[in-house]
Order: sequence, then structure tokens, then C-alpha cells
Amino acid sequence: MNRTVQAILLFLVGGVLLHAGVTGLYLRYVKAGLRPLVLAAGVVLVIAAIATVWYARRRPAGHPAPRVSWLLVLPVFALILAAPPALGSYSAMRAGTAVTAPRIVAPLPDGNPVRLTVIGYADRAVYDHGRSLAGRTVTLTGFVAFDQAGVPYLVRMLLNCCAADAQPVKVGLAGAVPPVLQPDSWLEITGTYTGEQAKDPVNGGTIPFVAVGQARPVPPPADPYESLG
Repeated sequence: MNRTVQAILLFLVGGVLLHAGVTGLYLRYVKAGLRPLVLAAGVVLVIAAIATVWYARRRPAGHPAPRVSWLLVLPVFALILAAPPALGSYSAMRAGTAVTAPRIVAPLPDGNPVRLTVIGYADRAVYDHGRSLAGRTVTLTGFVAFDQAGVPYLVRMLLNCCAADAQPVKVGLAGAVPPVLQPDSWLEITGTYTGEQAKDPVNGGTIPFVAVGQARPVPPPADPYESLG
């Protein structure tokens, strides 16, 4: 392709990155902490596109670009018009739980209920054996998934960097579980620690449970993933 087509593609890709960073669409692909890099990459590509146009005007290309090269813009428009959904129950139940390596458990803040991430609850339930959860009421938010036996789980996907390395964190639901649940629906549950556990058939990791006291449907959060930092 000639420099004009290169400039257009650079500008479109840079514009998509800026759009994703400003609107929050980037959260479908990478963790929240990478937003500055996404925006910076978009700015660099837009500047590169402008520089390419300037260079092309000073030194025009000797031959036109083949028309088929314009098809390269289609994936860019597809990303804008039909962004893929966040990973959900299908991916979660085909991957092993991320609760496989001990992590440091910090003291809980005062007050009840205390809002925890799903990985925060799971770490306390498994590696702290629920000691820091004793006598406390917790609030967790995640999407619903079911195993082959029909057991419901509250799940969040844990990112190290991006969606490609996402692993599910699964917490089984016990107690006052709503009678009608749909996979991938989002719930906010308030409950207490229970010593019930299960083994993940995918990787043998421990899946803790939470005794549900209350549950209510909620819309998907702007950031559907969790991360360790």
C-alpha cells in the first residue's frame, strides 16, 4: 500500500485506541491500570499518521496502492461497531479457578457489610480459613455460572494483564439463593462465610462458598474484570 493508505490506517487504529480509552471500551480487553498506555498508544499512532501524510506530500509515492488494501480498514470498523462482550460463564466454567496460590490477606476494614472483590473473599475463605471473615457480613458482585451438576457460582474473571490471560475466580452460592438464575446475569449478594468448599474439576483448585442472605440483580459494571493490582 502507499503512504496515504498507511496514514489512514494508522489514524483509524489510533482513533479506535483513543475512543476505547476515553469511553472505557478498553476494559473489555485490558485491566484498568493500563488506560494511560492505551491513550498514549492512540496519540502516538495519530501523530504517526499525520507525519506520514506530511512525508507523502513531500515525496509522493511512485505507484498507487492496490484497491484490496482498503479491506484492511474493515477490522477497525468492526471493532468500533461490534465490540466483543466481556468473558462470561462459558469461558469461566471451562477454565480452572485462579485461587491456587496463597496470597497475603490484609485485615478487613471496620463496618458491616464490607464490600469485597470476589478474589478477596476467596483468598480469605481458602487461605485464611475464614478467620478474618468470622462474624462479618460481606457484599460481593459477580456474574452467575453453573457447573454440570447445576450448582450456582458467583464469578469474576481475574486479569493479570489482559483478557487473553483471564482466569475465573469462583465462589459457590449457598443459603438463600434466588430460585431462578440465568447464566451471565449479574448479582450483588450480601452474605456470610461458610466453611463449605468444593474442588474445581478443571484444575483441582479450591472453590469456597458464601452463605447468601440477600441477593439482587445489578447491571454489568463498567469494569467487568478484577485484578490483583
